[in-house]
Amino acid sequence: MKKKLNRTTTGILQDRPVKVLQFGEGNFLRAFVDWTIDILNENTDFNGAVEIVQPISKGMAAMVNAQDGLYHVVLNGIQHGKTVSDTRLISCVASAYNPYEDFKRFVKSAENPDLKFVVSNTTEAGITFNANDTNPEVLPDSFPGKITLLLLTRFNFYKGLPDKGLVFIPCELIEKNGETLKQMVLQYIAHWKLSDDFKNWVINCNSFCNTLVDRIVPGFPKDTIQEIQKATGYEDNLVVTAEPFILWVIEAPEAVQKSLPTEKAGLGSQIKFVRDLTPYRTRKVRILNGAHTALVPVAYLHGLRTVRESIEDAYAGKFIREAIFEEIIPTLDLPKEELQQFANDVIERFQNPFIRHELSSIALNSISKYKVRVLPSVLEFHKRTGKLPERLLHSLAALIQFYKGEWKGETVPTNDTPEILEFFKKVWTTNDVEHVTTTTLSNTNFWGTDLNTIPGLKEKVLKSLQEF
Repeated sequence: MKKKLNRTTTGILQDRPVKVLQFGEGNFLRAFVDWTIDILNENTDFNGAVEIVQPISKGMAAMVNAQDGLYHVVLNGIQHGKTVSDTRLISCVASAYNPYEDFKRFVKSAENPDLKFVVSNTTEAGITFNANDTNPEVLPDSFPGKITLLLLTRFNFYKGLPDKGLVFIPCELIEKNGETLKQMVLQYIAHWKLSDDFKNWVINCNSFCNTLVDRIVPGFPKDTIQEIQKATGYEDNLVVTAEPFILWVIEAPEAVQKSLPTEKAGLGSQIKFVRDLTPYRTRKVRILNGAHTALVPVAYLHGLRTVRESIEDAYAGKFIREAIFEEIIPTLDLPKEELQQFANDVIERFQNPFIRHELSSIALNSISKYKVRVLPSVLEFHKRTGKLPERLLHSLAALIQFYKGEWKGETVPTNDTPEILEFFKKVWTTNDVEHVTTTTLSNTNFWGTDLNTIPGLKEKVLKSLQEF
């Protein structure tokens, strides 16, 4: 018989000081940040608990508290050629609360002498300024507004002591997320006409770290929850499934690295502290995201429907491996061994038998994705070698064919803006492949440049398109 999951039934007490304030109680943070903190507690002297702030008025704080902050993370996937399945009971979360219902608790969080870190994942739309947040004496609606109030309360309570500043490590999927959050806080300081002393304390005594996060988190395993609960022996309503792979790149001062001893915890290769995360972001966009985007039209027109079966297919698997190792990696500036290891990890992630990733879902907005994720590799390859990347351009030809919306008598799942779909509907009515190629490549709204001007590019795309 399954037991209720709480600290009484498990015998796990919560006696660690709260060092981390976490805005967000969703699957990603619990399988990413809290999983990491749990390992830090187990393997180092970090000794810190997490207090969760529900960032919007409706959320899961009550569910978290019903289990005393306890839940399981189940990792399933492939690592180093072997199937991995691992279940960890996360015990670092002390509690959660809804600041819309308990404003005093929010103020109390700011006064906590042990607090050192603030993490967040309020979605890409979360780090925004809301001019309607006009009163710093009530809870702001926006996340940056809440952070400004948190800092103001802490500044006033500790009378501006320099060592009471905080380290912000946002996990929102936007570029320069730390810098953006800092700018929003400064905007609120101006909006609320707060003192220069407070502004200077925010700037000089707090760290806003840019980050890059990467882990696929499918979330609650509704199809296998009974088996998981049977195996753990607990009735856990907050189980989170995730892949074994994790990457957390944090752009931070040396002092931050020392206060988060990930190297001692055995996470040094997965959690990297760097001065500039730009090359790591480029690596992820070009290899992981770029491979996805380059693979989709080629594999779909070949009759495949999921990422995993595409990677394991003799034709599509060979195509994308060669595209990654021979045409994308040579355009990047990190050490070759590091790039190859990341690429091998990506391929294993694509092969994960526990995640069904439909090609049709990745196909959303493929034109803009190709421009951002793949075209830079095409242009850089040409710049560095004087040659054109055969496979990446074959993918472009397949993309043009894909956007015809029909293939061998079947409808193709194109999903893009009305303007882009209308463009391809119109250009394909001619059924003149050369006209389609020339017109598409010259569309600067798609690519930011006329691709016909690159010597030999049109000919290669046309040749591939004629072979479909």
